[in-house]
Amino acid sequence: MNSNLVEELRWRGMIHDIMPGTEEQLNKEMTTAYIGFDPTSDSLHIGSLVPIILLMHLYKSGHKPIALVGGATGMIGDPSGKSDERNLLTEDILNHNVAGIKRVLSRFLDFGGSEANAPILVNNYDWMKNFSFIDFARDVGKRITVNYMMAKDSVKKRVSTEGAGMSFTEFTYQLIQGYDFYHLHKEHNCLLQMGGSDQWGNITTGTELVRRMNTEEGAKAYAMTCPLITKADGTKFGKTAGGNVWLDADKTSVYRFYQFWFNATDVDAEKYIKIFTFLDKETIDQLIAAHAEAPHTRTLQKRLAKEVTTLVHGEEALENALKATNILFGKSTAEDFKQLDEQTLLDVFEGVPQAEIDRADIEEGLDMIAALSAKTSFLNSNGDARRALKENSVAVNKTKVKEDYKITTADLINDKFVTIQRGRKKNFLLIVK
Repeated sequence: MNSNLVEELRWRGMIHDIMPGTEEQLNKEMTTAYIGFDPTSDSLHIGSLVPIILLMHLYKSGHKPIALVGGATGMIGDPSGKSDERNLLTEDILNHNVAGIKRVLSRFLDFGGSEANAPILVNNYDWMKNFSFIDFARDVGKRITVNYMMAKDSVKKRVSTEGAGMSFTEFTYQLIQGYDFYHLHKEHNCLLQMGGSDQWGNITTGTELVRRMNTEEGAKAYAMTCPLITKADGTKFGKTAGGNVWLDADKTSVYRFYQFWFNATDVDAEKYIKIFTFLDKETIDQLIAAHAEAPHTRTLQKRLAKEVTTLVHGEEALENALKATNILFGKSTAEDFKQLDEQTLLDVFEGVPQAEIDRADIEEGLDMIAALSAKTSFLNSNGDARRALKENSVAVNKTKVKEDYKITTADLINDKFVTIQRGRKKNFLLIVK
């Protein structure tokens, strides 16, 4: 093996529970391991980046990763961590979601490789679709007692006090997930299942099924989980005022994605840089030390945001995010503005005073007094607007202008926006309707 995977994950803070014998197995030989991703959406958000990175570490250490997309389990919904029954998805939505998740996973793992430990992508619907209820009840349900299943936290919480109980459908979820482990063990010699700490109950049910359903004695199966990511202030990780932070740029712009990491607190940044990047321990220790000497420079946050944005979106997208970051307060140009797509521009100017202007006004030529005050109320009065223009402190799309300047269609960014700046810190956005 290229490295001690467990040791690597341990210093990064990425191990919560590990079954006895797992570390020894991983140190002994190339081991096949899997993580499941349920298709509750057609993309994945940054909470799912942790299991993806676990699979990437596994591969880098010389082991063989399997990413399982739950086309079958997605039809039921995982009760783990949920206090109420999930809404069931239609088959069309499920198929759409499965395709989306496969696409996202393929950006991080090369499923077309030929080497011995090349990653594999599977869908549990492929082996569950022909299973009759009678066969499943006889062959799988017979192996695990209800007592064993009831003892799991995901079940216990739901049938005692929280929510409205649990349907038989969701009760069977851990058996189906457990059967996935058995199937992958039989077909791919998969010995280890990994996942978030809330999956421990489901995963250990799988290890039991592997042992009990195998005809040969002593079948081995192992389990390892990582902690669920939390924020130091107790708020939910991966959420912003605008909702989830997704791994697809059409759901969360690269600029907003970059800003999420850049805005992490010092405490969170120190934790995240170990989990969400592949920087080695020496580099991370140096970054933490440099940050401690001058926290105001945000050394940790800058490097964290750079590494994660590059991992998820690539270097070119990172460069665009950095340009967008500089738009409000950095040395950007009108050309930098024109390279921004509409969503990124709106993200950059979120919270900045905005006003709508009729296209006819722009086509006629909008004078600067109207643009600053009369038509927009960006400044308190026409007098304030004149003073600002005389002070040479007004810029249109980052270019300084005088009182006689008129905003025309030539100034439009994406045929829709004009940015105005007063001094270094006051920004405004005109939206042409």
